[in-house]
Amino acid sequence: MNKIITRRELNPTVTLLEIEAPLIAKKAEPGQFVIVRSHDDAERIPLTVADFDRDKGTVTIIFQIVGAGTMRLNSLREGDSLANLAGPLGRATETDGLGKVAVVGGGVGCAIAYPVTKKLFDKGAQVHAIAGFRTKDLVILEDEFRAHSTQFFAMSDDGSWGEKGLVTDALKKLIESGEKYDEVITIGPLIMMKFVCALTKQYGIKTVASMNPIMIDGTGMCGCCRLTVGGETKFACVDGPEFDGHLIDFDEAMARGRMYAGFEQRKREETCRLLNMKEGGRA
Repeated sequence: MNKIITRRELNPTVTLLEIEAPLIAKKAEPGQFVIVRSHDDAERIPLTVADFDRDKGTVTIIFQIVGAGTMRLNSLREGDSLANLAGPLGRATETDGLGKVAVVGGGVGCAIAYPVTKKLFDKGAQVHAIAGFRTKDLVILEDEFRAHSTQFFAMSDDGSWGEKGLVTDALKKLIESGEKYDEVITIGPLIMMKFVCALTKQYGIKTVASMNPIMIDGTGMCGCCRLTVGGETKFACVDGPEFDGHLIDFDEAMARGRMYAGFEQRKREETCRLLNMKEGGRA
C-alpha cells in the first residue's frame, strides 16, 4: 500500500499527488512512468513520474481528470493509500551530451516536461522551456519551470497568460532568431507534438516526442500501446515512451486514441453519479 503524503489541486481539472514509494523513488528517472490503481476494482492508469525525492522515498504524479479512473483517483485524500503502484517503467529520457535544448510542453503534458527540463538544467545544459495552455486558469508548474530553465516562454491561446499564440510560434521565432539546438523535446497533446515535429523537421533539428497511447500492463505483453515509428511497430511502454518525432505516425496514433471515446464518456458519467451518491448528493 502506498500512502498519499501530499494532495494539491493545481487547477480545476489537474491534481498533484506525492506518494510514499521508496523503492520506486530509488530508481526513477525523468521520462519514466508508473501504473496506478486507486482502488482494488479500479482500472490501471499509466502516469509519468512528475518528480521524485530519493531521500524522502516519495514520487509525485500529476493527472488530469478526464475519465472514470482519474475521477476515482481524484477522490482520494491525504492519508489514503493506493491499491497498487508499479514502476518505474519505460525508458528514461536520454540527456547525455546535450548542451542546448528546447523543451516544449503543452497543457498537462507540462507535468512530464518539467522533470526533463529540471534534469537538463541541473546537468548544466542551456534549456529553453516553452509552455503552452489554452488559458491562464489552466496553467501549472510555472514557478518550477522558471526556476529550472535558462529562458522560459509562456504561451496561451487567448493571450491571458504570457504571449498569445501557439508553442510552435515561440519555437519558430527562436529558431529563426538564430538559436541552435542539439535537440528539441516535446510533450503534450498529440496534435501539438505533430506540429512541433513538422516544424523542426523543416530545420533539420533532432526532435524527441513523448507518447502516451492507450496502455494496460506496461510491460509490452498486451500490445495496446503500439505505435508506428519509421514504418515499424513499437510499444510505448518498453520501447518508449519517447521516440524520434520525425518518424512517428501521429495520424494513426490520434485515430487509435479516439477509439474508446464513447465508452470513456459513459463510464465517466456512471462514476460521477456514484461519487455524488457517496458524498450525499443525488444523481
